Amino acid sequence: MKRSILLILFAVISASAAYPQQPVTATDSSKFSAYWWHSKDMYDHLPDTKNEIVFLGNSITDGAEWYELLGNKRIRNRGISADVTEGILLRLDAVTKLQPASIFIMIGVNDLSRNMPVSEITANYRKILERIRTETPGTKVFIESVLPVNPSTGMALNHTNKTELIIELNGRLKELATEFGHTYIDLFSVMADANNHLPRRYSIDGLHLSYEGYRVWVEAIRQYVK
Repeated sequence: MKRSILLILFAVISASAAYPQQPVTATDSSKFSAYWWHSKDMYDHLPDTKNEIVFLGNSITDGAEWYELLGNKRIRNRGISADVTEGILLRLDAVTKLQPASIFIMIGVNDLSRNMPVSEITANYRKILERIRTETPGTKVFIESVLPVNPSTGMALNHTNKTELIIELNGRLKELATEFGHTYIDLFSVMADANNHLPRRYSIDGLHLSYEGYRVWVEAIRQYVK
């Protein structure tokens, strides 16, 4: 019996120590999955290297093998599935502490899927950019537009019914890029069809990308990955 109690206590203490970098409230923990926290913990503790090229975002960033696609060993994938602008703010210090050479950021579609107004997403995005400017001023920032989606798949319906809002958000992101002096990369126009939808050849579910979709993305940004 005593041994069982000790084992339980050890498990509780170990779990509590898993995320020492960021105080977690009940509200915070309910917003993010275990996968999100595990990924954050990993990124908080990975060793720093010089002149990193960071890809920051949600599952669409998380799902790519950027080093292999672009052939650059300095690339670090810091995408986390289901992430939102608030999540980026919570874990941004793990990126800015690296003082990376550049950051490619794509975030916002999951915020829209949770019915967050474009104005609030834009406000969070502004906070992200302000922190990057303050915490790692020498870093080049590339703001990537939110990608088009396709509702005809019948999947990811909370995401794929947001085309008009995605276009509106991208307009705000382009304005932020101009205001902060960053490069805006319009991937939406590169990938969208005549109906402003993501072609089926680029995605099974109308949201996440196939290899062919990632190839289009890669060719659109290759000139900036230096």
